[in-house]
Amino acid sequence: MAGSRSTVMGRPREFDTDEALERAMQVFWERGYEGVSLTDLTKAMGITKPSLYAAFGNKEELFRKAVERYTEGPADYGTRALQEPTARGVAEAILRGAVRTTTRPEGPAGCLVVQGALASSDAGRPAHDLLVEWRNDVGLRLEERFRRAVDEGDLPRGADPRRLARYVMTVTFGIAVQAAGGAGRDELQGIADMALERWLP
Repeated sequence: MAGSRSTVMGRPREFDTDEALERAMQVFWERGYEGVSLTDLTKAMGITKPSLYAAFGNKEELFRKAVERYTEGPADYGTRALQEPTARGVAEAILRGAVRTTTRPEGPAGCLVVQGALASSDAGRPAHDLLVEWRNDVGLRLEERFRRAVDEGDLPRGADPRRLARYVMTVTFGIAVQAAGGAGRDELQGIADMALERWLP
């Protein structure tokens, strides 16, 4: 829970684990897994290395927790989008959510799960694999939602749920890459609108 102060070996932690994890997420989001050292993390989190290990495990485990926090926080628009009543509404909610999240003035540009593990050295392989799994899972859930839309008659019988899901995910991640490169919110919203104009009748 936010604000909780757990104990380690009988001694109270002298930091807010929720706040520390938020700071770690921001650092990973901005610099990626391999671009961040333990020293960078402890400095940003305001804790010592022993405290980091005790509260979060190693760097890989901390990254996994940061991705979970990102999924439940800034990227929760993806989960909420699946509840939209129409397939087009789902696509629109995802694309608009991507634009908002990747261009937040109070946070890093881009998307944690896109740029979090772009490098792929042996050291970064666990993070790379985690994010590939994350993206595949999101794509599969979107495909299942579009398949349901076909079954319900919301999408034409000839629609390909898998291809549609990949299309939406490709545009979404493209928006994230462009945002990380400095593209502004208005420009990226225009890209999202263009993609939606080409949606199935």
